[in-house]
Amino acid sequence: MLAPCDVLSATLGDLFECSRVNHYMRIRTPFLYPDGDLIDLFVEEKDGNILLTDLGETLRWLSSQAVSEKRSKKQLELIQDVLKGTGVRQFRGMLQVDVREVADFAGAVASLSQAALRVADVWFTFQARGGETVVEEVEDFLHRKKVLFERSPMLRGRSGNSWKLDFYTRTVRRNALVKVLFTGNRGAARRIAEHVVAQWVDLEHLRQTEATRFISLFDDTNDVWDPEEFRLVENLSEIAYWSHPEEFAEKLVA
Repeated sequence: MLAPCDVLSATLGDLFECSRVNHYMRIRTPFLYPDGDLIDLFVEEKDGNILLTDLGETLRWLSSQAVSEKRSKKQLELIQDVLKGTGVRQFRGMLQVDVREVADFAGAVASLSQAALRVADVWFTFQARGGETVVEEVEDFLHRKKVLFERSPMLRGRSGNSWKLDFYTRTVRRNALVKVLFTGNRGAARRIAEHVVAQWVDLEHLRQTEATRFISLFDDTNDVWDPEEFRLVENLSEIAYWSHPEEFAEKLVA
């Protein structure tokens, strides 16, 4: 097991650190997952063959960031695109490389490290489009419930600013404006809540003159919201939670 790490030290210097962990040799890389954890790789040598693997840590980390099974499936499609042409394969949830020659070991470590980094970066793709994904899920739900709605209405507030809502629903008893609040970033939650508060304040005349219900629909399937954000928004709108869609539907028709 010393030979591969000797090769690694001679070619990539002190950036990678080897240490024994059970029957594996752990390689601590200088690369980080998006939450700051170091990316570790593991070497297993058996019958003269060298296997380099992440022991499933990359996909395990990515799965822990997902907010629904639907997105996990889409992530897996992106992962396959990431791995194409890298020499890295996915096997039982692990990213792996077979090293046929010790002289190729440093290159394999670099390839697997970069592959793990790029797979983890799939998380950013879903952060950027996650809100739209949730809105699409809500749209599908409204169709199933046969609720009439307008998607993405633009309404002018008292200040003269135009605000983009997610849905304007119409039922026999009342109409409602719906704003979906989504983020995968706890640090952004307060800013999003404050933005929605400003929106509802500027559109208050619609609730008074047209008897239109205001509903703030929180995607609470991702645990990023603090009670303060809920209290902030509920002063100006009714609160609904995407984890309880039937209760949301009741608010639309009650």
